[in-house]
Amino acid sequence: MRHGKKFNHLGRKKAHREAMLRNMACSLIEHKRIKTTVAKAKALRTFVEPLITKSKTDVMHSRRTVFSRLHNKYAVTELFREVAPKVRDRNGGYTRIIKLGTRLGDNAEMCYIELVDFNELMLADAKPAAKKSRRSRRGGGKKVADAQPATAAAVAEESLEDESTEAVAAEVVTDEVVEEASETEASSSEAVEEEVAEESTEEETAAEEVTEESTEAEAVAEEEAEESSESAAEETEDSEDAKSEEE
Repeated sequence: MRHGKKFNHLGRKKAHREAMLRNMACSLIEHKRIKTTVAKAKALRTFVEPLITKSKTDVMHSRRTVFSRLHNKYAVTELFREVAPKVRDRNGGYTRIIKLGTRLGDNAEMCYIELVDFNELMLADAKPAAKKSRRSRRGGGKKVADAQPATAAAVAEESLEDESTEAVAAEVVTDEVVEEASETEASSSEAVEEEVAEESTEEETAAEEVTEESTEAEAVAEEEAEESSESAAEETEDSEDAKSEEE
């Protein structure tokens, strides 16, 4: 009987449930965010957050205790080397559950479970809380009058600093633009020189080809002239022989 067992069994036996939570914890430590059902995410949160607390004390005993729960040395190394330094100043609440709605098919509630200190977007949006200042009736007007010129001077100093930083940034930008322009000019001149050299080489090769063709044509003409002269000589000899025979 399950009298007094208030945790969610997740429809699994003890061994299967622990193996599933172990694998999910390793995936969460490795990828810093996983997608699962809300019930599994809540069970995983109670499983993995004590291990993250244990990883804050980087000693051999803590590593062996965490390894006995995860059974994955790579996840243990990632937990103690990457996760623990980021959550050192946080006293619990290392994970966040973001609900996504229901899943098609079985209509189960889906969610993301992630490590809080590894969501850069939410950390950037978070703003520090403003400090509360106490007000008293004694000498309040005098303090306000003294504070006004001080604030005006601080604003003027801040504006001067902003202007100086903007001027420095503009100078840096102009230097970068000049460098880029010089680089582009140099590259364009090099490209033009390469194109001119290629065109000159192509012209030289074309001239060589034309000279070769002209020499070949001259050789062919000489051969034809020789053949015509030989044929004319043979014809004259044949005509002389015919005349001699007739005589």
